[in-house]
Amino acid sequence: MHTTGRFSSRRRWLLSAAGTLLPAIAPLAAASRAQAATPAASAPIAIARRKIPSTGELLPVVGCGTWRTFDVGDDRAAQDRLAGVLRVLFASGGSVIDSSPMYGTSEAVVGTLLTRLAARDKAFVATKVWTEGRDAGIAQMAQSMQRLQTSRIDLMQVHNLLDWRTQLATLRDWKAAKRIRYLGITHYTSSAFGEVESVMRAERPDFVQVNYAADDRDAEKRILPLAADLGIAVVINQPFGGGGLLARVGRQPLPAWAAETGCTSWAQLLLKFVLAHPAVTVVIPGTGRPEYMLDNVRAGVGAYPDAALRSRIVEAVGG
Repeated sequence: MHTTGRFSSRRRWLLSAAGTLLPAIAPLAAASRAQAATPAASAPIAIARRKIPSTGELLPVVGCGTWRTFDVGDDRAAQDRLAGVLRVLFASGGSVIDSSPMYGTSEAVVGTLLTRLAARDKAFVATKVWTEGRDAGIAQMAQSMQRLQTSRIDLMQVHNLLDWRTQLATLRDWKAAKRIRYLGITHYTSSAFGEVESVMRAERPDFVQVNYAADDRDAEKRILPLAADLGIAVVINQPFGGGGLLARVGRQPLPAWAAETGCTSWAQLLLKFVLAHPAVTVVIPGTGRPEYMLDNVRAGVGAYPDAALRSRIVEAVGG
């Protein structure tokens, strides 16, 4: 999740981009519309896509998390700013928006904005069930659909494995009934990876969502290799170390060697580190600002760091 603009490298990038951001977004949107009409057309930013192993469907590699950032309720000014975030995401070819009923008003705000932007067909909406008991889970998921203003969710996940046996059984029924397209499990802390691994082996979900960053690499040991072996798509949360990593390295100048993968900010470099792992399907940094979203989507374009460069990134962040 992005934090404030006090971090020097991001501030420098934003200052240089301030005069060009709005003009940049407009052609992105225009190019996106043209691309829909003319497949050969390409947007100035067109982020890469990777396959969802269970179906082969292609998913853009950079999405948007909504924890805290979209919890703005009926604040129209804040909603307008978030509409700009989604416009940048969609104009770049992105689609994944990840939320949860535990994120306050985030689900409702996402639903409102997708309706306002007439962009539901551009979005891959992921949310979660986070409660105990079959009936409570069904009620919560029905409420999520109401908040998101949709009758079908692209990806429904069991949040933090809470009552996962009960909830996964319901999710399989809902998937068969086409109320959801994919099912998954999530966690945000490495201490839970043992249980995550067990559920992956026993249940073979379509998706697993876990934490992974240049200074938080436990997922490399078990979760990412297992996902590749079992054919499970991987969503990465906390790619900036929960905000602490970006806060720390953002005070340092961006290394000159970052240009080897076309990175112009620490955020792009950290996201490319995550995306360089072949088991990762999509990364979902949270942001509430269009300029940060524009920065993030640039990580989905061009080359990713090789093993040697990944080692330099780890060293640079003190990981």
